[in-house]
Amino acid sequence: MARLREYPGITGLDTDLKLNKPQLRVEIDRDKASTLGISMAAIGGTLETLLGGRDVTRYKREGKQYDVVLQMEDDKRRQPTDLTSIYVRSRSGQLVQLSNLVKLKETVAPKELNHFNKFRAAIIKGNRGGDASLGEVLDYIDNIVAEELPESVRTDLDGASRELRETGEEMLITLVLALIFIYLVLSAQFESFVGPFVIMLTVPLGFAGAVFAMWLNAKFGTGGTLNIYSRIGLVMLVGLITKNGILIVEFANQLRRKGMERIEAIIEASSLRLRPILMTAFATVLGALPLALSSGAGAEARAAIGWVIVGGMSIGTLLTLFIIPVAYSLIVHKIHMIPEEREALEIEAAAGAGVMTSPQNRER
Repeated sequence: MARLREYPGITGLDTDLKLNKPQLRVEIDRDKASTLGISMAAIGGTLETLLGGRDVTRYKREGKQYDVVLQMEDDKRRQPTDLTSIYVRSRSGQLVQLSNLVKLKETVAPKELNHFNKFRAAIIKGNRGGDASLGEVLDYIDNIVAEELPESVRTDLDGASRELRETGEEMLITLVLALIFIYLVLSAQFESFVGPFVIMLTVPLGFAGAVFAMWLNAKFGTGGTLNIYSRIGLVMLVGLITKNGILIVEFANQLRRKGMERIEAIIEASSLRLRPILMTAFATVLGALPLALSSGAGAEARAAIGWVIVGGMSIGTLLTLFIIPVAYSLIVHKIHMIPEEREALEIEAAAGAGVMTSPQNRER
């Protein structure tokens, strides 16, 4: 705890291990007891019976059962000098005063011994302070544990720290699976792997905005970190931000199927889809503002999700309007058309040239 107090990222340190209970430690002179023919079991049994008490029998009287407890009276076992009134019988039958065989040492003991996961444990609690994130605090604690505690001591986490460590890897897997699932669904809908790749470029743009919003909140607000709630917001952001790319890429593909060139199609699609993109982005940001600006009980969890959505959608949408058209013009060269659309375009082209076509002519 002394090493942890040196770290500005931890405040309010406390522990449940309080060494403030007075205790008398009895040290037996084994050599002297052996010389007098007194065993350790006799000394221990005498102390246990007279000071701690022992149930020796029960008896019934008038329909009630009573326990018979063998023990010294309370006023005769309160002071260390009361040991002079206790005698132990040797193997020869001689009574020996117990104070001649033992030494008393005053010590302190824990007031209570708590357990964690069925192990006797000392729990250290504290609060996160300064600009340090919870992950940085836990990494610092791990280093201190490795330096100060022996290998025989086991450590574990509880509360928000335990949730962060346990859900960190799970949330990363969930995020990767969400990206893969969305990409496969878009690939099936577009019947292409190139167009969905351009759409998925909106995800890192949204993440950049979310990280920037969390940094601003940590710098000037109530403090924003990458915790379990902000990670949930990132998973939500994957589905929200890809909508912008879908609107632009899908409309550009429709224009190109009608015969428009690639650059002209993406410029036209970006212009015509600007209004619905901004409308949906503003609606999402305004809907998440109450979460970001909330106060009271549970505000920390709501604010973490809210700032991720607000920053990711606002900044991500702004960057999407520039990055997606450029990426589309550089990456997407061919448009995969379904047979019905291709046949319609061929008929339209043939009609414009004044040639009547038939299925046989098209085959030739």
